[in-house]
Amino acid sequence: MTPILFVYAKGGPPLEYALPRMAAHADVHVLALAPLPRTTESVWLPGCASVTEVRPHEGVELVDLICSHARRVGAAAVLTLSEYAVVAVAHAARRLGLRGAGEGVVGARDKRLMRRIWRDAGVPVPGFTEVHAPEDIATAFAQLTPPLLLKAAWSAGSTAHLTVWNEQQAEEAWKTGRSVMEASSAQGYAELHAADEGVSDFLLEEIVTGKASDWFDGAGWGDYVSVEGIVADGRYHPLCITGRMPTIAPFTERASLAPAALPHALQRRIEEVSRAAVDALGLDTCATHTEIKLGADGAVWLIETAARFGGVMTTRQVETVFGLDMIGMLVRQLLGRDVDYPRRMLTGGEGAAGSLVVLAVDPEGRPWSELPAWDFDAVDWSALLTPGSRVELVREHSLPPGSPVPAYEEAGGANSMAALCFLTAASGPDLLADCGRILAALPHALAAPSADRPTPGSTV
Repeated sequence: MTPILFVYAKGGPPLEYALPRMAAHADVHVLALAPLPRTTESVWLPGCASVTEVRPHEGVELVDLICSHARRVGAAAVLTLSEYAVVAVAHAARRLGLRGAGEGVVGARDKRLMRRIWRDAGVPVPGFTEVHAPEDIATAFAQLTPPLLLKAAWSAGSTAHLTVWNEQQAEEAWKTGRSVMEASSAQGYAELHAADEGVSDFLLEEIVTGKASDWFDGAGWGDYVSVEGIVADGRYHPLCITGRMPTIAPFTERASLAPAALPHALQRRIEEVSRAAVDALGLDTCATHTEIKLGADGAVWLIETAARFGGVMTTRQVETVFGLDMIGMLVRQLLGRDVDYPRRMLTGGEGAAGSLVVLAVDPEGRPWSELPAWDFDAVDWSALLTPGSRVELVREHSLPPGSPVPAYEEAGGANSMAALCFLTAASGPDLLADCGRILAALPHALAAPSADRPTPGSTV
């Protein structure tokens, strides 16, 4: 088969799911910029034509490295599934004369540029001000209506997001945010093409008010959604919508769910809003993950678009419910092969699937009173799930058994995650109910005496 180069870095779908889907369409040569997940090696390694592990490089040096390795293996395409590597990979693909996200990729990565592009294109975004120096904070509070959200311009997973009500809080939050970004960078969760910018660049934006009840059929949904898609040679193909449970303060995700319980007409409206947002960014060929806030009386605001697939298990959720192997579709598109895109975005599927993030907070967002050790097998999952529902541990995104569950820190966002679980259910309401019961029961289930625990190794 045709060789491709897959640039691996932190974040994105787990390799045990992603790599076999690439290998179905090409010979996959892996260039790893971060330690590879050895716990799942038996699943993903057989799909690799070669594996090369290197230390991270920055900027032009990283692009040179990717280009050199791509030429060495004769790659007909270069791709990544990591937010932190999309810019470098896009620059490398362009230099090699291969399909990729193109020059517009920075607009899908730097949240400041993204918002400027959307504002100029008439795409609805919250009011914002860029923060480069302390005086920018004063400007923000003079122009915008607090409370405001401080965001790191190059972050992912709600890292370095803090809510502030006045200038003094904002100045302290800016210091905290930079410290969090420095710590994230040390762990490999930071922009690889421009590491200094990833730590230092921020913006302040108005917090718009969502109203999920104006949009969803049923309770329990969060007030924003994501549109998953692919841009193919400049043409955007929105594929489906995924929903969320309500976030934890300030805006950390705890569950991604498919399908979203939205009426057909409202899904079509969201489809067109996402089209305007993605088209404005001028992307060439890449995956897209576009987040949209849903307000009262039909109001919408764009949160962000990424030039990659949604994180955690979003790609598997879409395949389970909608029957679309998005990773395989992207590989074929990058290779110039035929791809069967839906004529319009899919609005209905079969069953339901979700990614549930384990964080040390209860359903109302209150911190756990104790921090027990994480152990998937310590939980009696059968007592928490609807008959017919199933849950499995995503090992690549979970702490080893016996590790203390980290305390949740607002500025750390997803960095406080203890584990990731993948769930399937017969329906969306069943899935929402399953997630709610799990979130309420976990701290007690993990702390239960060993005599009350189920048999180790059980899977429900």
